[in-house]
Amino acid sequence: MNLREALLIALRGLRAHRLRSALTMLGLIIGVAAVIVLFACGQGVRNSVNARIGPYANLITIVAQSPNVPGGPPPQTLTDADAFALSNAPDVATVTPVATSATSGATSSATPGATPIETNTTTFLSGAVIGSTERWAEVNNRDVQAGSFLDEDQSRSAARVVVLGPAVATTLFGDPMAALGQTVRINQRIFQVIGVMQSYGQQLDNTAVMPLTTARRYIVGHGFGIGDKLTQILVQASQPAAVPAAMSQVTRILDARHHITDPRMRDFQTQSLGHRIQSFNQIVLIVTLFTPAVAAISLVVGGIGVLNIMLVSVTERTREIGIRKAIGATSRAILEQFLIESIVLAGLGGLIGIGVGIGLSLLVGIVAPAFDPSSGVFAGFTPVVSVLPVAVAFTISLTIGLIAGSYPAYRAARLRPIEALRYE
Repeated sequence: MNLREALLIALRGLRAHRLRSALTMLGLIIGVAAVIVLFACGQGVRNSVNARIGPYANLITIVAQSPNVPGGPPPQTLTDADAFALSNAPDVATVTPVATSATSGATSSATPGATPIETNTTTFLSGAVIGSTERWAEVNNRDVQAGSFLDEDQSRSAARVVVLGPAVATTLFGDPMAALGQTVRINQRIFQVIGVMQSYGQQLDNTAVMPLTTARRYIVGHGFGIGDKLTQILVQASQPAAVPAAMSQVTRILDARHHITDPRMRDFQTQSLGHRIQSFNQIVLIVTLFTPAVAAISLVVGGIGVLNIMLVSVTERTREIGIRKAIGATSRAILEQFLIESIVLAGLGGLIGIGVGIGLSLLVGIVAPAFDPSSGVFAGFTPVVSVLPVAVAFTISLTIGLIAGSYPAYRAARLRPIEALRYE
């Protein structure tokens, strides 16, 4: 008996017991589909997060903090001189100073200690006033949906202009477009609205950005006392790969300027999203590998089903085996026949599982963004079906068919013709 004949016999056997074959393949179908879908979704999550955070991969944020020693000295504030010194670091591309005056609450009237953003009829208190340079939007990957952002002349001349976050503009004027050219009062000073930023999450949508010189003169100067203090310094490395070197240079420069000899006494903190991206990708990789491994248990269950059905098949066809051996069939031919039937059963289950897995992955890519369109959580999320998990899942399915069919095939091959013919 050649391979073609064995395959035809196997397919006829599956067709003769359609329901039994379908139920046997179900575990393999579920297992293969689950592995493909989970791999695809894991890679999709990874790509989506990298696409969102990627523009910040070379961004380093420096903020003041208390030393990590109980009873240590209070943190030394960052200054313009610190920012200037950092701009000379070899792997630093840009340095953007930032001074922030936080607000608190969300009421219709001013709260003591807050810096309200007001019109004649409305007050907004749930955000922060940010003073920075014209590079702030570029460094933070922020876009303007209406109007324009700050320019160099406005930053240099301390112009009383402001760019509002979309939440601020909507609260004060009802429509971001309606805010352009209007005026708002901040700390009892009048500022002209020249732009409204794109939405980028609730916290960043509640901001108002103005030139650093303007913020120091009218907003944050009272809180800091001296006009060269900074809330944070944003440093861009020359490229993502240079982030570790840039962070080392930043730390060394600020240690020297702040006279830090013990790392525990540092009065500043450096943070990089690049490191967080690497950590996140490692976590996603572990989850992407572990979760399908758990789903692969379905493949084992499917293998047990194949083993069971092949044992039943051997029992049902005992007399057939006896007749074939009596007319000259070898034990090897019987062994090969049942192995091929087992592999065909598992292979069909694997192929159907691949189709189901790819279909479900595509369906998730369509349904997920529509599931919560308002928050944009799934924006840019697309499951990625790759060849490797498909090939691995199908190979495992075939291997399970081979292993599960080995023992029944061995039993069938060992049957003696006389005993098989006498079997009732």
